[in-house]
Amino acid sequence: MAQAPRLKIAIGDYGHTRALKSGEVPIKGIEPDFVQVVPIIGAFRRMVRDVEFDVCEMAPTTYMIARALGAPFVALPIFLMRRFHHGGFVVRPDSGIKVPKDLEGKKVGVRAYSVTTGVWTRGIFVNEYDLDSSKVTWVVDDEEHVTALKLPPNVVHAPQGKSLQSMMKAGEIQAGFTGPAGVGRAGPPIGGWDKASEAAADTYPELIANVEQVEADWFGRTGIYPIHGLIVVKDGHLKRHPWLARSLMDAFVAAKKPYLEELKRGRDDSPEDKRYRKFLSLMSDPLPYGMAANRPSIEALVTYSLQQELIPSRPQPDRVFVEIDP
Repeated sequence: MAQAPRLKIAIGDYGHTRALKSGEVPIKGIEPDFVQVVPIIGAFRRMVRDVEFDVCEMAPTTYMIARALGAPFVALPIFLMRRFHHGGFVVRPDSGIKVPKDLEGKKVGVRAYSVTTGVWTRGIFVNEYDLDSSKVTWVVDDEEHVTALKLPPNVVHAPQGKSLQSMMKAGEIQAGFTGPAGVGRAGPPIGGWDKASEAAADTYPELIANVEQVEADWFGRTGIYPIHGLIVVKDGHLKRHPWLARSLMDAFVAAKKPYLEELKRGRDDSPEDKRYRKFLSLMSDPLPYGMAANRPSIEALVTYSLQQELIPSRPQPDRVFVEIDP
């Protein structure tokens, strides 16, 4: 019998990946070598620039940009993080910004133009609130993961020595994303960056009021549940081992099952756990895998990426995703 291939795997620490990374749930046919990268977005950057891992978690927009530019890896419809994106966007009280359309002519902070959180929220503002994104100056203070990405002319870098956080405080930008996507942290992605100065964003009001109800209504109307943290696999491995995609899907599904049971029983209590538990009122599985369950969300993100000039054309689904379901 041929020896099982040893694959270098980089994925984040989540309740639904715990059993996988501990070895409690095996990945049939392979010997996994899990590599710890903190924060996990550091692995995204290493994968798109150096193709360092055999299997890797990656932000969806980063992946679509890289794939359009010829990256030698393809995605599986396994999404390790989910959230809605009408919230997490704050404004200065003195900015005069009351609705997304008011962002036109203003300066808005986002860590990088292609960060998936930014793409989702801009897409919602454009398609649901009639924002002309080209009339907003998007101010960034970090690199794009894909260095070959050509940015639109209305994307500018923060001045040397300034962060989005400091610019928001000084009134040099009028709005921004919270958390690691914007004004909730300072500096490049290093360990603990998602916790750095998070309180700074709490002093500003959210742009969209009653956001949880707005998001629930939008989901009920569109079926779109924003995707994050997909899984990519080197093309060569899938060609040599046609069974690998199924093996990975089965393992991720098996690892998720006990986590969902814990959620329903109210046992886990991290911010992510609370978010997914709340989503149980909207859907039976707050972490759905596979193409069938996620096609509306995938198609929406492709549309948003096209509108925001991140990819040159609409790709065929089978060019960017392995068509597989649990």
